[in-house]
Amino acid sequence: MSLTRAQQPLRTPLAPVRTRLAHPVLLLTGILLVALNMRACLAAISPMVGEIQRTFGLSATASGLITTVPVLFQGVGAPLTPRLTRRFGTERVVLGAVLVLGAGVLVRVLPSVAALYAGCVVIGVAIAVLNVSMPGLVKREFPQRAAAMTGVYSTTMLVGATLAAGTSVPLEHVLGGGWRASLSAWSLLALVAAVAWLPQVLRGRQARAAVLPQPRTASLAPLVPAAGPSIPGLWRTPLAWQISLFMGISSLMVYTLVAWLPTILADHGMSRDEAGLVFAFSNLVQVVGAFLVPLLAGRMTNQRALAVLMAALNAVGVSGLLLAPVSGAWVAAAVLGVAQGGSLGLAIAFIVLRTDSAAGAARLGSMSQAVGYLIAALGPVGGGALHQLTGSWTPVLVLLLLLAGAAALAGWGAGRNRTL
Repeated sequence: MSLTRAQQPLRTPLAPVRTRLAHPVLLLTGILLVALNMRACLAAISPMVGEIQRTFGLSATASGLITTVPVLFQGVGAPLTPRLTRRFGTERVVLGAVLVLGAGVLVRVLPSVAALYAGCVVIGVAIAVLNVSMPGLVKREFPQRAAAMTGVYSTTMLVGATLAAGTSVPLEHVLGGGWRASLSAWSLLALVAAVAWLPQVLRGRQARAAVLPQPRTASLAPLVPAAGPSIPGLWRTPLAWQISLFMGISSLMVYTLVAWLPTILADHGMSRDEAGLVFAFSNLVQVVGAFLVPLLAGRMTNQRALAVLMAALNAVGVSGLLLAPVSGAWVAAAVLGVAQGGSLGLAIAFIVLRTDSAAGAARLGSMSQAVGYLIAALGPVGGGALHQLTGSWTPVLVLLLLLAGAAALAGWGAGRNRTL
């Protein structure tokens, strides 16, 4: 007895539809351009914090919120992303997030304090969606080279941050419109990334068409249905919490220095231009750690020693800022660059290495980034408040030194050779 058209089972493709839109070069170009945007708009604002503070008459605590708000909403937005990708497909969600990111950059430079913080909220939510979507997409598209591609993806994020940190002040001079003109220019990078990502959205449409015919009640699936089961009891799993805490503490250290490193150096007598260059140099060196550490992690049985090494390097770099904040700034920036880039790459690699499917990576990524960025959000505003209370940057740096030890403990657990 033959089945009717509506009763026939779904014909789900096991691989993406083979068209010119599926060419690896197009996919890789899209991934890299999206990744370039994910840190640029945050790093671009750091050398401008002093000017923004003077423009609106903000306190140090309120100035810290400029960096804290996007990080906070990265944590708030992360749990929503798996639901969005199931409903609309990863490709369309990524495109939407990039466009929203560009819009947030423009809202942030409107002439009011409310718009400044509203733009930060929009940017944070957009980055949250990309933070959760991209590791699962990388694992799905490059299953045999997930660790290596994670390194490339992490490196590209930091390249974007380096370009933004190093060119924000020069852009201000070239464009002649002050900090607003300089910051708004980064919306163009988001537009370029959106155009480059369009082929993947079109490919997703072709793949969804390929699974038809299907029952009328069935919803259209993403490009390739996620293989593998979900992770039951994820929020009760110690390993998931250790990964989340490693990401959170490492990110807190990163975002505290993203917000305040140029100011710390300037307050100790360094010129504003040189402080911006030191900050850009630190971001540049992060590229080395972000590329090499995930590659090393993928070749290791466990990554415990690597996690402890990254925490130790963070401690050494912070100690350099404590002991010689001007004369030792370049050396401290180099050490911190390797440590922070490596910690970022390792945290993302943990998401890939501790799961056995794209669905699992998305779920773990959602949890670890929700917890991680909520922790990280405490750094910039907390650092500003502590400096305002004490009148010194020393307590802030001492606290970061203690947190490096906590990151080592979390990394020791996260680096175990286990799969969720």
